[in-house]
Amino acid sequence: MTVNVAEALGLMLVTDDRLVMRDDLVERCRAAVRGGVTSVQLRLKTCPPRELAALARELIGAVPVPVLVNDRLDVALAVGAAGVHLGPDDLPVRLARRAAPPGFLLGASVGGESETDLARGADYWGVGPWRATRTKDDAGPALGDRGFRRIVSLAGGIPCVAIGGVMPEDVLDVRAAGGVGVAVVSGILGDSDVEQAARRYRVSGEQ
Repeated sequence: MTVNVAEALGLMLVTDDRLVMRDDLVERCRAAVRGGVTSVQLRLKTCPPRELAALARELIGAVPVPVLVNDRLDVALAVGAAGVHLGPDDLPVRLARRAAPPGFLLGASVGGESETDLARGADYWGVGPWRATRTKDDAGPALGDRGFRRIVSLAGGIPCVAIGGVMPEDVLDVRAAGGVGVAVVSGILGDSDVEQAARRYRVSGEQ
């Protein structure tokens, strides 16, 4: 799959073990895509690699948007995912780039200025948390508009998406701060109507 990076980053859904059961994960992701999600990052911290691979394959076949796997480059490559998203403690981006085929999307988490050098060479940065968040235990203090702008200024043109407590009303502020999109976890998956929740983010970004 050749990924249009700018289009894929508009509204990224990030899954979470604590918000979605594995047996209905694919259907909830499909609903989110119907609501306007433009890519899905499969993040399941407690899922064994074999099961993660099976879910990734099923998800890739079920949604018409790019699917990325969180942390596990080996799984992402094995299942033919569109890319992988790596944190500061994962395989370094420079090494992942060597193993990745052409067109494979590499994302990197950046939570502060000290993490920008490690993220060089990625196709995009997930910058946050924008606000305080409860869906990532090791997330640092909220960056807010000012902190996000600072990271964007250090990115050297690498597209940045805001993650961490992002609400629909924040989408335009993120874009005004130089972001190309947002990545959302509980704002979508924590809602009983996933499709409608995703649509609120998409509509907010179009205003």
